[in-house]
Amino acid sequence: MSLFLFKRFVTLLVTLVGASIVVFLVLEILPGNAAQILMGPDASPEAVQALAEKLGLTLPAAERYWLWITGLVQGDMGLSYAYSTPVSELVMERLAVTVPLAVMAMTLTTAIALVAGIYAAARHNKLGDVGVMSVTQLGIAVPNFWFAILLILFFSVYLQWFSAGGFPGWEEGAWEALKALILPALSLAVVQAAILARITRSAVLELLREDFVRTARAKGVSRTAALWRHVLRNAMIPVITVMGLQFAELLAGTIVVENVFYLPGLGRLIFQSISNRDLIVVRNCVMLLAAMVVIVNFIVDVLYAVIDPRVKASDV
Repeated sequence: MSLFLFKRFVTLLVTLVGASIVVFLVLEILPGNAAQILMGPDASPEAVQALAEKLGLTLPAAERYWLWITGLVQGDMGLSYAYSTPVSELVMERLAVTVPLAVMAMTLTTAIALVAGIYAAARHNKLGDVGVMSVTQLGIAVPNFWFAILLILFFSVYLQWFSAGGFPGWEEGAWEALKALILPALSLAVVQAAILARITRSAVLELLREDFVRTARAKGVSRTAALWRHVLRNAMIPVITVMGLQFAELLAGTIVVENVFYLPGLGRLIFQSISNRDLIVVRNCVMLLAAMVVIVNFIVDVLYAVIDPRVKASDV
């Protein structure tokens, strides 16, 4: 197990280094001058040059990359060009919205998908199965931002149960804050739940045809008991794979939904920073999202070994 974890951890580090290089190079080739944008079009060339030197924009690219990476290792993300505030403070403030939103969306996704997928598999080729598959097909086809607008029209404008947008802050109470995240989380969860439900159904149906399930049924185990005791654990391997990818996608995919609901999350910070040409904030936020994706995939690999020891054995 230790060798398996070591190899996965080395892969994680290599991936993070590669991602940091890609993020840095992509932002380096973007046109425009951050100092010029901050100073305005009427600023003198001398003032723009002075600001560029102050921000470190005149240093060689390799040196700026090294300073950025060493700062990240030490927990220093630098100073925002536009806000004149440490980037780490901005990120932590926004993560207090984005992470709970992604967790809520993933919780809704898992609950809806597992129930729907197992229900459909247990009623294969029956009305319940056909109904679930039809609904999931519709869920896959609906963009989450369009569904978010529908939720606002129905629950905010018509029923007036929730606010149409904004975030009161955790200091106003946990319930008020979570209430503001319910509609955004639901709009994010719909598409992901539809995909995961179909994968859960396929995985369960495939295992229901295996010999060990038929043997259990021959020994008198009911179909429901065989489903929950023998099938579900083995079916979780492909399901967990997709769940890991979906959680990473939810973290990175909040940009559009946060703008629809006007939430002060990480996605909205990235959007605003791109508009302000605040590249140091964009660079750190994108790198943070990439790191989250890599770490989630690492956790999924570890869960593989826990659920199915054959995965660990084949990797050693």
